[in-house]
Amino acid sequence: MIGVPRYLIVALAALFSTYHVVLALYSLTRGFASDPAPVFVAMGLYALATVVTLAPGRSAAVPLWAAAFAVAVSLSVPVLVASVLDPNRPGGNGYATWYVAAVGTLMAIVSVRRRPGFAWVGVGLLVVQTLLWSGPGGLVSLGVVGSVSWVAVAHIITSTLAKAARDSQRFARAEREATEWQAAQEAHLNERQFRLGQTSLMALPMLRIIQRSGGELTPEQRAECLHLEGAIRDEIRGRRLLSDAVREQVMLARRRGTTVTLLDEGGIDDLPEAELTRVLEELARALRSVSADKVVIRTVPEGSDIAVTVVGLRTSDDGSASLLAQESLEDDEIALWLEIPRVAPETVEAGE
Repeated sequence: MIGVPRYLIVALAALFSTYHVVLALYSLTRGFASDPAPVFVAMGLYALATVVTLAPGRSAAVPLWAAAFAVAVSLSVPVLVASVLDPNRPGGNGYATWYVAAVGTLMAIVSVRRRPGFAWVGVGLLVVQTLLWSGPGGLVSLGVVGSVSWVAVAHIITSTLAKAARDSQRFARAEREATEWQAAQEAHLNERQFRLGQTSLMALPMLRIIQRSGGELTPEQRAECLHLEGAIRDEIRGRRLLSDAVREQVMLARRRGTTVTLLDEGGIDDLPEAELTRVLEELARALRSVSADKVVIRTVPEGSDIAVTVVGLRTSDDGSASLLAQESLEDDEIALWLEIPRVAPETVEAGE
């Protein structure tokens, strides 16, 4: 049923079920039934059960009440029709035993609609009714074995298709996970290559100086090495806080004696490119004129109107506390406090 329109399947099932009703009408013209009234009642019940089981629902499974009604019909129809037939009639009853194939068709529909247990109960009742009415020989002569086979085939096909659908979903999920894993690995590889490229670009000139001098560096060159170490650390911890202008201003601030710390904790990952460019330009302008001893630049978590905070501190001692690894933040004086919004103020005013 994969790739076959549902309406086509329903139409074929309805057409095949209608064929049994036509056989029932034809058998009435041959005079097999001693009283046509029970046959007409059986035809009505069968038609109603067919409509109920074929009616589309929210799920592929037929409702429980509809499956139970179909089982009740699979017992009522044989009893009604067989009550007006003679099991010992010479030459048999011909198409008058249309109910056997009809019940098989109805139960096959129930099985396909994800209620195989009800379908097996229905054909089981048909088998019991046939044994009581015409004996074991009727199972073959009346076609009961064929009806049971229809239900068995419907059950096997439905189970196979359901398993194929589950396997297909599992394979699709595994393929998505593999694709996501591969994309993540490629992203990590690209990120590592980019960081290595940035590190090589920054450190290569100093490495050449170290090589030429044999490791004998002047105090200024040693200080520059420390600045380069900080720049390399920024590439790891700064992430989206970095642009060429920000890198330049951070390096100039460090050369002026300012300790700069950049911490990108993912708060600006969702910023559009235009807004990110504006934020970094404002950050570069702030660093251009900063005169604090320490500057901490940190992204703000998502959900806030602020994208980046810049805090500049001016130490109150001569730096000995820092050399002794003591915390002196309580005595530090705030020299700069800047909050860079996620959205430009003029954009917010225009939206209002």
